[in-house]
This record gives sequence, structure tokens and C-alpha cells, in this order.
Amino acid sequence: MNLDGVFALVREAVRNEAPPIVLFSYLNPVVQYGIERFAGELVASGACGAIVPDVPLEEIGELRAAFAARALALPLLVAPTTPLARAERIAEGSDAFVYLVSRLGVTGTRREPDFAWIAERVTALRRASGKAVAVGFGIATPEHVRRIAALADGAIVGSALVEAYAGTRGDEAAERAHAFVRLLATAAQGGPGP
Repeated sequence: MNLDGVFALVREAVRNEAPPIVLFSYLNPVVQYGIERFAGELVASGACGAIVPDVPLEEIGELRAAFAARALALPLLVAPTTPLARAERIAEGSDAFVYLVSRLGVTGTRREPDFAWIAERVTALRRASGKAVAVGFGIATPEHVRRIAALADGAIVGSALVEAYAGTRGDEAAERAHAFVRLLATAAQGGPGP
């Protein structure tokens, strides 16, 4: 897979009336592709923006300028170790929504999120920025999604989705992913989990 392949997938998804798509990429592939070219392809493919988690707030200028010129969203991440004053500045500088990282460590590891801490931080970030807050990292089950939906504006599920279709391909992978997302969507609406 490469960025041109990703943009082709986005185009196909948009043609099939997918919900809004925000890509997730680290900075190096974006720089190698070219920031202006990347932003242009986001627009051409129908994506709404991108999350680039490894760019600190103080160094976001060139990326922000390319995105702003094309009305693309650039949501920023707030880590659990970020002091509150800095977290509030990041939230103010974020576009569309703030991505709250729910815990330390790498994505995909199994550990229960600290929902009390998440509730406090979501409240603080909303108050500081007036923006929606989506919570990710370690959100892996319908129960996690149900609890996050009661606290925040969105739940971001990555590794658990990949695990849901791991080892499969084609239609089977699509069916497994669809079934898992359906469970998460039901949970987000307060419905019963598995």
C-alpha cells in the first residue's frame, strides 16, 4: 500500500456514499509525498482532512496552512501526559474535533480505560475549545464504546477493528469488519452489546 492507493480507496468509498473520511498518517510519508500535493489529493479524493499525530503544535504551521487553504480538517491529539494548560492550547488549535488519547502506551494493548479521568479531561477540553472531543487508544469493545459515548462526542476504534478481520481477506474480511462496526454503532447509541 502507498498513499496513491489510499487515495484511490477513499475515492471509491466516497463514490459509495461513505461517511466523512479523515485519514491518519505520520508526518514522514506526508513530507515524502509533498505537503501541498498531499493536501490537494485529500481534496481530490473526497477526504475531509487528516490526523498527523507526530507533529507538535509549535511545528504544525506548514501543514495547517496547506490544509486551511483547502478547508481541510486537521484534528490534533492530546496525550494523557499533556499538562492541562497545554492540552487546552492544543484543543483550541485543533480543527473539527480534538483527539483525546485515553491512555499511555501503544494502541492495541489490552487494559481498561480510566473512564473517570477521561470524563474530567473531556469536560476540560470542551470548556477550553468548544470543540467536539473523540477518545481513542485502547477503545476496543462495545462496552468501551458505550461508556465513551456517554462521556465524549466520539469513540475511535483502530486495532480492535483490525483484529476483528485478522487472517481473512476479501468478502470475509469485509463481512467481519461490518459485523464488528455494527456492534460498536449499536453500543454508541446505547444499545445492547454482545
